[in-house]
Order: sequence, then C-alpha cells, then structure tokens
Amino acid sequence: MAEKLAPEKRHNFLHNGEKVFEWDQTLEEVNIYINLPPNVHSKQFYCRIQSKHVEVGIKGNPPYLNHDLFSPVKTDSSFWTLEDDIMHITLQKRDKGQTWSSPILGQGQLDPYATDLEQKRLMLQRFQEENPGFDFSQAQFTGSCPDPRTFMGGISSD
Repeated sequence: MAEKLAPEKRHNFLHNGEKVFEWDQTLEEVNIYINLPPNVHSKQFYCRIQSKHVEVGIKGNPPYLNHDLFSPVKTDSSFWTLEDDIMHITLQKRDKGQTWSSPILGQGQLDPYATDLEQKRLMLQRFQEENPGFDFSQAQFTGSCPDPRTFMGGISSD
C-alpha cells in the first residue's frame, strides 16, 4: 500500500529553461536524478554531500552543481550512485516529514499548488507509516493540509 503513495512523477529543476536534474521526495528522503554526459568514464564523476550543501561534477572541471540545500540533511546516511547513465543522489532529510519545495535553496521552487500536493502526499505517507493496516491511497484532504512534520504531536524520528 505504501508504494501507492510514492511520488507519481519527478519534478524538473530548470535553469534558463534547460533541465538540470529531476527530483522527488518521500517522508525521509529527497532524490536527485542527473543525466550524465556521454563518453565520460564513471570514475571521473564526483559528488560531495555536506549537511547544507551539495557539489557535483567531473573531476578537473568546474562543478555542475554547487549549491546550498533547501534544508539540512544527514550526511552519514546520504549517498550517491551511478546507474544507466544517471547519477542518483539520495539525501536523507534531517527533519523527517518536512516538505521541500526544491532541493536547492532559493532556486527552482515548486509553485504553491504543487507544494501543497507534495505536502498532502507526504501527510498520507505519514498516516500510512503510522497505520500500516490501513490503505490511505485514496484519501483526500479538503482545504489546507497540516504539516506532516508537526501534525498531532509531530512525527517520530528514527
């Protein structure tokens, strides 16, 4: 049932009308997907994940991404992989349940409607996690959705 509440589609992060990467989020993670350029050996790529910053690039070149993150992450459980010409960066949210409007601070924010949809989906994920015997995949909110991180005493952290 939890897979029914997974992100339906990835969001595009655009700069000057060009797609830089795609991203999605769950209660615990923000995932960034970067299409890699052809003809570059995998050992040439790098990714540095710091608590509030990410840097991605090809060794010996200026970084492709070098930005502050929307919110702090747990560096000990954040990681990156290369598979099928895609760099997948998994950022473990420090504040489980927080709705990110963009992975990058101050840039590429979702519009308010899309942010509200994300918050509703994360709230339903929280309900599903706390009540595994129930199916919340068809549940809907009327009006404003509460913050999944703080609603009814807050979210339990691992």
